[in-house]
Amino acid sequence: PAVLTVRDGATLGITLSAPSIHNAYTRRMRDELCLALAIADADGSITRIVLEGAGPSFCSGGYLDEFGTLPDPATGHLIRLTRSAARLMARASDRAEVHIHGAAMGAGIELAAFAHRVVADPATRIALPELALGLLPGAGGTASLPRRIGRQRTAYMALTRAVVDATTALRWGLLDEIRARADW
Repeated sequence: PAVLTVRDGATLGITLSAPSIHNAYTRRMRDELCLALAIADADGSITRIVLEGAGPSFCSGGYLDEFGTLPDPATGHLIRLTRSAARLMARASDRAEVHIHGAAMGAGIELAAFAHRVVADPATRIALPELALGLLPGAGGTASLPRRIGRQRTAYMALTRAVVDATTALRWGLLDEIRARADW
């Protein structure tokens, strides 16, 4: 599986589990993450959701090998409407805590920014690289990041492709805490 889930009482632990590709956001990962978040959405007894990533990175962004493989734009639009982890993260934001480390690029930071609480390892690197690829942030970043850091900083990240370190992200309000991954 690309996403692992563990229930411990009222807490649902969700782990992105494709470490060999730095948890790149594949179709499979999107679909499995949507399933896990739908469970949390449907089950009112889940009062806490903790999302993490296995391996060297939380999430390196969209899986580029899958880009441009859908038959037409309408199909892509339909999939984004019906299988949106961003929508589900936004619905569960008050219960969600995300722990990021390594690379939190594109979809990685876009989804994390919906959470009520974002904790990052000190060595975390954050960026929105989509424009350099001729794409727009498509995993909710045009909604989640401005809510946390404002339009100007979001535009700065997207337009300059700047890689933001954890200290800067904390100062901006994109993170709520910096804590070594070993202490999570």
